[in-house]
Amino acid sequence: MHIFLYFCRIKIVNQYNNYKYMNNMSGTIRAAIVGYGNIGRYVLEALETAPDFEIAGVVRRDVTEIPAELQSYRVVTDIAQLEKVDVALLCTPTRKVEEYAKSCLTKGINTVDSFDIHNQIVQLRSALDLTARQHDAVSVIAAGWDPGSDSVVRTLLEALAPKGITYTNFGPGMSMGHTVAVKAIEGVKAALSMTIPTGTGVHRRMVYVELHEGFDYASVAEAIKKDDYFAHDETHVFQVEDVEALKDMGHGVLMERKGVSGKTQNQLFSFDMRINNPALTAQVLVSAARASLKQQPGAYTLVEIPVIDLLPGDKEEWIRKLV
Repeated sequence: MHIFLYFCRIKIVNQYNNYKYMNNMSGTIRAAIVGYGNIGRYVLEALETAPDFEIAGVVRRDVTEIPAELQSYRVVTDIAQLEKVDVALLCTPTRKVEEYAKSCLTKGINTVDSFDIHNQIVQLRSALDLTARQHDAVSVIAAGWDPGSDSVVRTLLEALAPKGITYTNFGPGMSMGHTVAVKAIEGVKAALSMTIPTGTGVHRRMVYVELHEGFDYASVAEAIKKDDYFAHDETHVFQVEDVEALKDMGHGVLMERKGVSGKTQNQLFSFDMRINNPALTAQVLVSAARASLKQQPGAYTLVEIPVIDLLPGDKEEWIRKLV
């Protein structure tokens, strides 16, 4: 009897989500931007140019001063103040993602985020999967460009050459996640974390900081190097007068795999890109938000979602064009 009821519930949930998806696809997806820093600003641009999205509003801590580009949108301090939100794009610091995601999911709102602490992704997926299923919602996690779209490329390379080694080399460029992590350390007034590739997936972190008056540089530098974002890489910390003068949003990645297809050796693959970091992160978030409406309740990483679900419009048209 319990098994019968279980499968009946699955059927009802599936029918509900298919209805929800078709209802959204017949009109537009209402999206809320949660957080309005570097990524949030680019998410706004990506949503404004997407053919199937409508901006339900922006959630931010301070609503007393509203930037000119947000004047035509609702700006609130709590997502509950917005009407009919299908999906929330979480543009918050990584370490706040779980808190904000659970708050949205319990309201039945889908979420997407760009959580970027690689060794904590499985743990986050497990935590949000339970909440999402309980409230018939979907959470797409770690949906930036790395982890995120690069993860999809790594997965494909594994399929093309099952035996071998993949090296992911980041940069040179500004790492937003690492920069935010430095800013959270006591005594840091402003920060910039640069990722410098040294080859074969090994990186050097170059961290530039402005300090608040009265804080000791050596103590702050030690705290930065002990942070989980930096503890596993060679890290150098420099005190500077003006961090803003050093900033460049450019970044990049070079992925290389040498492996074996079947019994054939020496298969070589290379994936190379140079990007504006927050702009690409934002675009992946918007595509993942679209895909979230096509999944059953639960939490997903990007590698678990059919790539065609990231695209707008008719699936068969995309198959004709891409296959």
